Amino acid sequence: MDEAAVYPAHWEADVVLSDGATAHLRPIVPADAARLVEFYARVSDRSKYYRFFAPYPRLTSRDIERFTNVDHRDRVALILLIGDDMIAVGRYERLSRTDAEVSFLVEDGHQGRGVGSVLLEHLAQAARERGVRRFVADILPANHKMITVFADAGYTVDNSYEDGVVHVEFEIAPTGSSLEVMAAREHRAEARSIERLLTPRSVAVIGASRWREKIGQTLVRNLVLGGFTGPVYAVNREATAITGLPAYKSVRDVPGEVDLALVAVPADAVAEVVLDCAAKGVRGLVVVSSGFAETGEPVGRSRQAELVRLARAHGMRIVGPNCLGIVNTDPAYSLNASLATTLPPAGRVGFFAQSGALGSAILGDGAARGLGVSTFVSAGNRADVSGNDLLQYWRDDPATEVVLLYLESLGNPRKFSRLSRAVAEVKPVVAVKSGRSTQGVPLGHTVRPIEAPADALDAMFRQSGVILVDTIPEMFDVAQVLAFQPLPTGRTVAVMGNSGALCLLAADAAVSAGLDVYGDPVGFGAGATADDYRKALRTFVDEPAVSSVLVVYAPAVDGPGGQDVATALAEVAASAGKPVVTTFQGQRGVRGPAGVPSYPSPEEAARALGHATAYAEWRRRSHGKVPRLDGCDAAGARKVARGVLSAPHADPATGAELDPARLRELLAAYGVELLPMVSAPTLDAALAALGELGGEVVLKATSPRLRHRPDLAAVWRNIDTEDEMRDAWATMARTLSDPAEAGFVVQPMAPGGVPVSIRAWEDPMFGPVVSFGVSGVASDLLGDRSYRIPPLTDRDAAEMVREVKAAALLMGYHGGIMADLGAVEDLVHRMSRLVDEVPEVGSIELDPVLAGEAGLAVVNGSASVAAPAARQDWYTRRLP
Repeated sequence: MDEAAVYPAHWEADVVLSDGATAHLRPIVPADAARLVEFYARVSDRSKYYRFFAPYPRLTSRDIERFTNVDHRDRVALILLIGDDMIAVGRYERLSRTDAEVSFLVEDGHQGRGVGSVLLEHLAQAARERGVRRFVADILPANHKMITVFADAGYTVDNSYEDGVVHVEFEIAPTGSSLEVMAAREHRAEARSIERLLTPRSVAVIGASRWREKIGQTLVRNLVLGGFTGPVYAVNREATAITGLPAYKSVRDVPGEVDLALVAVPADAVAEVVLDCAAKGVRGLVVVSSGFAETGEPVGRSRQAELVRLARAHGMRIVGPNCLGIVNTDPAYSLNASLATTLPPAGRVGFFAQSGALGSAILGDGAARGLGVSTFVSAGNRADVSGNDLLQYWRDDPATEVVLLYLESLGNPRKFSRLSRAVAEVKPVVAVKSGRSTQGVPLGHTVRPIEAPADALDAMFRQSGVILVDTIPEMFDVAQVLAFQPLPTGRTVAVMGNSGALCLLAADAAVSAGLDVYGDPVGFGAGATADDYRKALRTFVDEPAVSSVLVVYAPAVDGPGGQDVATALAEVAASAGKPVVTTFQGQRGVRGPAGVPSYPSPEEAARALGHATAYAEWRRRSHGKVPRLDGCDAAGARKVARGVLSAPHADPATGAELDPARLRELLAAYGVELLPMVSAPTLDAALAALGELGGEVVLKATSPRLRHRPDLAAVWRNIDTEDEMRDAWATMARTLSDPAEAGFVVQPMAPGGVPVSIRAWEDPMFGPVVSFGVSGVASDLLGDRSYRIPPLTDRDAAEMVREVKAAALLMGYHGGIMADLGAVEDLVHRMSRLVDEVPEVGSIELDPVLAGEAGLAVVNGSASVAAPAARQDWYTRRLP
């Protein structure tokens, strides 16, 4: 059977429509014949006329046969389903090797929900896989909606008008504009889907219990006592009333509309509840029930997959299962749809936690500090709604000024990097990532572990502007500054207080946190009054060279009370325009109407202020632009990679290594020249290579086992005569091992320079990752490498070259050369672009690259290719 005719399961996708509801997209199959007929019967005559340019009241049996039997190559059709009902179909038919005609038909009741744009994205991706490069379409001028779909897609569209028809043509290769349009639509749709969950007009608790210790009663009680502004419905098969509310046997029996359902029934009954909710028109589910993938058992994982499939197929999103619930403190809703009995007050912080077990304790800690929340979501097993979805929502939420994330796993790190960077541009994001040392994934989280080093994960957070901290208390410490104080305008902090010893500790802590201390710490003695504090703080607030102030207070036996001092500090801080943090020994939280943060120790205060200062610097500076690179031929590189994969000895699944000739071709496609390399398994071959290359050459071993051995000389330089080659050959063969095993090669002598190493590879979760370091054993032993996630801006590349500890070697250290850093950054960009644009490249390493004073020389390298795995957010919108 033709490979293309095989059902392309990877084209299936759950998608979010523009109104926040979900639908399922998949290729059409012959079994859809009856579904197509029912769909067509619901479509208006006007929409049919727009599609076929003539009255077409019903499909003939020949039409049905043709429309449902496609080859998934030259004739492709994708349908959109809600439940079992088809609501739209998009198709293309190939006209030539590169062109295809595209068409859509959307049920009238679902027009205006972004259906056409979703179908166009997925059809274009399918067409690109099949070698189609351009879509064409003929549209009636009155069909404004379809003309708008093409015009707003971000492609360069050519329109012409002839014989009463608008003819449209456009290249479907992704462009910067089309990707921006896709990301903007994704943002609006996913934000809307979360808004639907957090702003319900009515809530039903399914599994409401008469017993106080049961979670079903806790949910009802928290909703009612929390002051939820809409009706609360209790659903229980056995009871007639729950906590004073009438009880209904099924959510279908509830007399009013139900926006949100809280599900607290046994796991094996949840699927039936989902179908009941779908029939009722519920918009979203919070599943607190356990017994799913967190059990580690196949039956639990199967239940969880079925839960997600059913809910999304019927337009609903899920928080959970096995979660604590959700909270919205907006007085318009006062929604406590959670099991948490202690809630922080209303405030400016949006908080996402994956752990249900830790969620309640975390909320309690926030409440004790006086740190108010706007919204809170505990995702539990995170089967559907994730931190990425909340980032989409909080980015534009006016009630949320600071975002806190407690993450146990990352389902789509590449998307997280993109979204968190967009949020951090406008409001701070503070994250705790558990399991960073092991990259382990908790039971219940159906994601693969990240294979990239922990340093790469940390670099991704920094690159995105996320404030990564180690503990939950530290996350709240930082949030206290960010939620209640202005961002620092610089790194200079003034230290003052009534204890000279504590002031010195505070100054040391500030330096450790990356801050510059202004002058000497000001200690004014144990007997300092509140007015002394007021005057000193005002002095520093008025000093332009001071960006923030750290105040130390140690209670004295006969000194003023701490409350008087706190009041004085709050008065000045209220109009300071710069952050003020305090250390009231043993006290943690936010003090006074000005929201002055207090910490038990100077170290905690300085650390929190240091994080806020680093974030403020990140936000102020330009993050650069993705540069335009000349000489990059992605199509040529893909041709090389696919040629290797199609060779008789290659297995696309396990991949294949590139020989030197193919590696040179691959690099040349991205404007990178690899020094010629002639294999020399024998002395005669080495002598012949000397004659072939001419001039000075080197003889070296390429075996990874020998290349970086510090006790062996694997390279012999400055060979320009046959006698020197014989001497080098004899010595290296005796010192190293069998020349064939060592991989002896001869190369031209490269100009001198500092050896650096550039690596790039495809991580199963991250997608492409690029790494830089100074070449050598010391860098490997010390882990002295920098990491970034493509696409790289010019700022990203410049920072990663300079942030390794050995970067001084590139900048004239101890009289050494000043390397051409611009050339090094350019090479980093090219390798980053290569792995980003050619997913067949599984890994590539250039080591060593000799960075000279004017340019560089790529001396050695290796690369492997494999059949590419689909990246989760590549060119189409889809839920994981």
